[in-house]
This record gives sequence, structure tokens and C-alpha cells, in this order.
Amino acid sequence: MNNTQPKSGSSRLLALDIMRGITIAGMILVNNPGSWGNVYSPLLHADWHGLTPTDLVFPFFMFIMGISTYFSLRKYEFKFSWPCVAKILRRTVVIFLIGFALAWFGKMVGALNKPDVSIAEAMFDFSTIRILGVMPRLALAYGFSAILAVLLSRRQLAWTIVLLLFGYFLILVFGHGFEFADNNVLAIVDQKVLGADHVYSSKIDGVRLKFDPEGLLATVPSVAHCLIGFLCGWLIVSTKDNTLRINRLFIVGAILTFAGFLLAYGCPLNKKIWSPTFVLTTCGLAASLLGLLIWIIDIKGHKRWCRFFEAFGINPLFMYCLAAVFAILFRNIHLPVTDLSGHGLASVRAFLYDFVMTPLCGGNLTLASLGYALLFVAFIWCFGYILYKKRIYIKI
Repeated sequence: MNNTQPKSGSSRLLALDIMRGITIAGMILVNNPGSWGNVYSPLLHADWHGLTPTDLVFPFFMFIMGISTYFSLRKYEFKFSWPCVAKILRRTVVIFLIGFALAWFGKMVGALNKPDVSIAEAMFDFSTIRILGVMPRLALAYGFSAILAVLLSRRQLAWTIVLLLFGYFLILVFGHGFEFADNNVLAIVDQKVLGADHVYSSKIDGVRLKFDPEGLLATVPSVAHCLIGFLCGWLIVSTKDNTLRINRLFIVGAILTFAGFLLAYGCPLNKKIWSPTFVLTTCGLAASLLGLLIWIIDIKGHKRWCRFFEAFGINPLFMYCLAAVFAILFRNIHLPVTDLSGHGLASVRAFLYDFVMTPLCGGNLTLASLGYALLFVAFIWCFGYILYKKRIYIKI
């Protein structure tokens, strides 16, 4: 899903790659602080209702995925065919399985650190593995939205978005979906279908529940999210002039953002339940940001600043997965250290945070935590830069 070439005679929009790269770098940054106990508030998700800058990175990537889906389906002329469906299903299954493999790898490596767990037990214990997550959410959203895109017209897709969001709103209203409680229908469905041991455990204000922020029912609005991106992809391709493109993107962005914030009085913005207003607001902001990037990069030609993000943008899912693997390893590989308490062991992350970044930041633990996150992003970028220079594109 890395094809960002509008094949209508228009030049390639570098802004799409850059925005994708910004979101991937942002996701890696917020997922890997030096210490979760010392994080600047803008780099944390909202506990429940509300919106922080961190809450924007995942939906922005999903919006761009919708645009990329439009480009990838153009060669099939958006018509239902078995080769097209086979490609959609293959991508869906592969992305989902990669997400499941990351969850398995994290659980396995963590279990190997326990002295009473054998290698076989660590490798083949699936009793408490989390089934859903970021990659499975992307897989399901892509799969359903792509199938709908080859079955329905653009007008029908627009109405489908409305029906999905309104139907999901009714589910939230009548299923206590806006409450972080045991009777929340989203949590109930996940526990009944997947099993409580396979659902993420969330903690808010001291209350811990089996509530997955990438749960099954919340796939409904995420499909609408991708479809909005898909229609914006049509808007980009059908408009050859970049100035007209950004005007239309700004208009769409303003309408969606205003609608999302206005409707939030009755339907709160909430990433964990992927509320309909969260979809509208984040898609609106994403469309506006894309319009701004097109103006800066593709119209004004200011490109030097964005080369860093291009290395993330051309291989986005690979870079995200690579970061996830290294994050797991850095948490579980231990190094011998000597501190005030004597000799001991510290994970690679703890070592870099406690013994490298904290002294460099003058003992400011929050700044040191951010410093580690930035160092981690730069470390992952090195791999992406090698692929970028060699023009290696790893497509999923």
C-alpha cells in the first residue's frame, strides 16, 4: 500500500509519502518513551474522552491508507473481480498475521526472561496472547473498505460512511459505549468473541478493565475512516492542478473538522472507542494537513526538511514492525550495570534511559524520557535510510 502515484497525468505527490512518514515516526515516538512514568502530556493518549496530539497519529495513517487504497485499486478500475478480491484478501490476512506475530513475539520474549518458563512453553503458549491491536485494526479496516470500494459507487460509498457512523453511534448510545465500565457493549463483545484472556487490559483513574482500544465493534467506524480517505484519494486524482487540490482538501478538512467538534457535544471525541466524531475530526485535520503539505512541498518546493520522514514514508508498515521488534528486544535484553545499590542488570531501554539520557538531560527525567524516544526513532530511521538510498520498497 505504498503506491502514492496519481496516474492521471499529474506528477507524484511527495506530500503523501511525507505525511505517511510523519505519522509512522510519530507512532514510533509516542510508543517508546524512556519511562511511561515520565512523559510530557501531549505525548500521551487522552485517558478517555478528549483529544491529544498523540491521538492523531494513528487515525492520520489510516486516512492515508484509505488514499493509498484508491491508488492501488485503480488498475482494477474499481470493479469486482476475483484477482482484485484475492489481492485484497491476501493483504488483509498478511497484515493481520503480522500483527498477531508481533504480539506473539512480545509475549514469547517476555516469557523467556522468567526462570521457570521453558523455551517450548514460551513459544507455544497462546492462552493469553492479545489478538487485536494496531496492525489487525489496519488489516480489518483496509479489507472491508477495499471490498466496499469495488462493490459500490462513490455516491453509495458516501452514504455507506454516513450509515456506518450513525449506526455505530446508536450502538454506543444504547450499549453504554461512552462509559468505561463493565457493561460497555464494546468490551462485552470482545470478551465474548475473543475471550477475556485475549483482550487488552486498560486502566483509567485506577480502574482496570478488559477493554481493547482496537476492539472488534470499533472496526465499524474505522472502515468509515478508510472510506473517507478513499474518497479523498478520488478527489486528489480527479484534480490535476495542485492549487485546486489543496483548495478542495482544505474545504473538506474544514467541513469534517467543524462537524466533528460541533457534534462532539452529543457524541464525545474518544479514540479508545473510535467515536464517530473522532473519525470526522481526525479525517478533517488529516485532509487539512495533507493540503498544507502539498502547498509546502509540491507547490513551493520546500523539500529538504522532509527527507528524514521520506525514509519512513516509503516503507511505512515495515518501519513500524521493525520498531516494534526492537522495542520488545530493548525491553527484554539485559546488560550488567553498577549503580548505588551495587551490581545488577538493566534492560537496554533502562540502561539508555538511566545511564545515558538522564545524565545528559541534567537529571530531568521527563526530558530524558523524550530524549530516549527521539534516540529510538533515529535508530530505526537508520534502517529506513539504507532502504531509501538503495531504493528498496518492501510492500505488504
